[in-house]
Amino acid sequence: MKPINSTQIRQCFLDYFSQHLVHHLSPSSPLIPAQDPTLLFTNAGMNPFKDIFLGLEKADFTRATSSQKCLRAGGKHNDLDNVGYTARHHTFFEMLGNFSFGDYFKKEAIRFAWDFLTSETWLNLPQERLWVTVYADDDQAYQIWQQEIGLAPERIIRIGDNKGARYASDNFWAMGDTGPCGPCSEIFYDHGEQVWGGLPGTPEEDGDRYMEIWNIVFMQYNRTSEGELQPLPKPSIDTGMGLERLCAVVQGVTDNYDTDLFVPLRQAAAALLSDTPETLLQDAKARPSLNVLADHIRAVSFLLAEGVRPSADGRGYVLRRIIRRACRHGHKLGAQGTFLHALVPALIQVMGSAYPELVTEADNIQAAIRAEEEQFAKTLSQGMRLLEEALQAPNEQTPPCLAGELIFKLYDTYGFPVDLTADMARERGWQIDEAGFEAAMEQQKARARAASHFSVDYTKLIRSDQPSEFCGYQQLQISAQITGLFQGDQACDTLEAGQSGAVILNQTPFYAESGGQVGDIGTLRTAEGACFRVTDTQKAGAAWIHYGDLLEGSLQAHTQVEAYVDAQQRASTAANHSATHLLHAALRQVLGAHVQQKGSKVDAHTLRFDFSHPQAVTAAELQQIQALVNAQIQANTPVNTQVTDIETAKQLGALALFGEKYGDQVRVLSMGLAETQDQAFSVELCGGTHVGHTGDIGVFHIVHEGGVASGIRRIEAVTGATALQYLYEPLQQVQALAGLLKVASTQDVLPRVENLLQRQRELERECEQLKLKLATGGGQGSPLAAAQDIQGIKVLAQAFEGVDVKTLRLTLDQLKQSAQEHACALLLASIYEDKVLLIAGVNASAQDLGLHAGKLIQQASAQVGGKGGGRADMAQGGGTDASQLDICLEKFPAWVQQMLAK
Repeated sequence: MKPINSTQIRQCFLDYFSQHLVHHLSPSSPLIPAQDPTLLFTNAGMNPFKDIFLGLEKADFTRATSSQKCLRAGGKHNDLDNVGYTARHHTFFEMLGNFSFGDYFKKEAIRFAWDFLTSETWLNLPQERLWVTVYADDDQAYQIWQQEIGLAPERIIRIGDNKGARYASDNFWAMGDTGPCGPCSEIFYDHGEQVWGGLPGTPEEDGDRYMEIWNIVFMQYNRTSEGELQPLPKPSIDTGMGLERLCAVVQGVTDNYDTDLFVPLRQAAAALLSDTPETLLQDAKARPSLNVLADHIRAVSFLLAEGVRPSADGRGYVLRRIIRRACRHGHKLGAQGTFLHALVPALIQVMGSAYPELVTEADNIQAAIRAEEEQFAKTLSQGMRLLEEALQAPNEQTPPCLAGELIFKLYDTYGFPVDLTADMARERGWQIDEAGFEAAMEQQKARARAASHFSVDYTKLIRSDQPSEFCGYQQLQISAQITGLFQGDQACDTLEAGQSGAVILNQTPFYAESGGQVGDIGTLRTAEGACFRVTDTQKAGAAWIHYGDLLEGSLQAHTQVEAYVDAQQRASTAANHSATHLLHAALRQVLGAHVQQKGSKVDAHTLRFDFSHPQAVTAAELQQIQALVNAQIQANTPVNTQVTDIETAKQLGALALFGEKYGDQVRVLSMGLAETQDQAFSVELCGGTHVGHTGDIGVFHIVHEGGVASGIRRIEAVTGATALQYLYEPLQQVQALAGLLKVASTQDVLPRVENLLQRQRELERECEQLKLKLATGGGQGSPLAAAQDIQGIKVLAQAFEGVDVKTLRLTLDQLKQSAQEHACALLLASIYEDKVLLIAGVNASAQDLGLHAGKLIQQASAQVGGKGGGRADMAQGGGTDASQLDICLEKFPAWVQQMLAK
């Protein structure tokens, strides 16, 4: 067997199925599943084909193959805590797969797998090292392996229900609690007796000797919500083989981390963290942490390339957790400061040719990782202070024990691993409440499960084999025939007035929600007088589903209807959608070509546009962007569309949105005038509805710009009549203000307001001077005349009526200035807005005698039910108990005497 690298292995698999066995070659879908409410991340190769398996979508092919990016680090499928400590667990991995949608089944799928793995033309693995498992009741698969392939019976292992329930088995696969499912057959590779572990089904099965490399799922049932297994009309095949595991087998190593996918990353990490990287690489204790770094930089970089940014929840929280886990392992190896971002170039060397998004997004990926590393360093410091405070606090237990809730907070909020907390506690002679920590952890998991929206009942989805032809680009009204009626998820023959339901038409002018644009609304009418109000339009595979309420009459399947799209709603939505294209182009022109769309929401009232940019957009930049868009609108140029193949579209300069699914034929939308006439101002791939001319947008106005995640900004804007309303409202307010100010024109408002503000400032200064004059005697003599003499120090405690803290401070300064020839200690007070204000002052001569204003104000503030503090020369405080103010002033001389006595 000749060792080959990971790039060749991936390509060999794809060539076998796409060229040798004529499977459709499907590119990898994003890690963020498109319009799939069941998944946090793409976690299996079959995810992109789920709608085909469910019968919600019809493909142009019946067999496919792919190498799919996957992530298992959150939600139901989470391998994060195992990564680094086993030979085969990863967060990010690639799943090689071949799929049959009602085409071939068990016999062919098993034969294809065996041929690829063992034939001399392909991988040529030694057959004696391969073992297989089948579901205990799957006699058909067992016989195929034995009779067709010729595998010895002792090498075929039956696995039954080993997970506590019927069909709960390592060899029975299900898409979810409901939906397509079936038995599976797994292929295992024997690494040899030098590696510990046992065969599947034995107590030692978790060892690394026998490694599963391929899983062939025979999707032949549909499980209902009642648990019943119903045979599928078209049994299908879903297979998955981890590229990382296959590389280990082909390259003759027993650990995935010793393949060419990870070794260069481990080496790069060691070079970053040590002056003697070879020594670090040979250190067995350092190996788990180096494995973590090699694994995590892959997951982090691919998530960031798709626009995910660290945050406090959802996918962003998983990303943050992966980054922080990598940072912790780097620090264990001696990392100082930020380092993880510096591994990105090494990753690009390994995987950049297969995944070019890593190359194009490299700068953004590195900047986002570095920013999170810096944030984590601050958080870690805060957590360390919290832990130190807890370890220094009194504890009644013997020996003292650190509470489980605190351990969990340190783990969850500050990223402290439990073993780090335990080590620090042990150094101080403390124990840790492990049971309390586990209870808090379980509560958090329960909250996460309860709050998760990633679930769906596959049996409750509307299915239709009847496609709908969309005719709505040019027409808003057409005649059509009803091909499907539904109440809930159940097909029906009739809808009656007052009922809600869904209607499928053979052709429709209604746009179904897609690409950020909401679905059309409108009405369906029959010649007999039935009126169905369409409140939303959605896609289910090739069918357009019109949801709504039957207002009058009755609807029957196969009836002719007149379909009317709400023209005003469509026009407003189209204007906002076209404006997002102009906005995208303007953003790239003003901010730079790094700007990429990361999401949008377009309806009749407003538009929302998310884009990649590392910092807030300045007011000047927003003004420039808005002006560019409005200039294109005023130019009133035609909006042109062209349907072509994807490669031609790219040659035309069309921007494709990362993560969107594009077919063989795409729609290129061009609008506006560029500075050069080579192409339009905006050229993008888009299937949405748009205006005929840019002038139809009317006017564009930015309402808000802000951040939604690290490195992701959001602009909210309005167009047309809504934008005019936004612009008119301030004008109406200015006109009303002109009336209040009694000026002749709105142009006179600003000068008039400036004059009023200037006069207000002058009056405030005069008022402060008068208050100060009154406080310091108002020409009737200084308050210092009433001061007591205590051991040669002038001591004064006095209240002033209705004086604010600023005036008290000015008065204090004046009195200290007046007493500069004597030592003095002053306490000034006022009741202002129902609160007691206190300020104390001690000049330098009094400080030399041992007086301290900060300590005096503490006693005074406590007397009036409050707190205070400050410097030796001046301190400020107060309280809420005004009834104690007189007593406070009376006691001040005694407090001075006590301090002098010390």
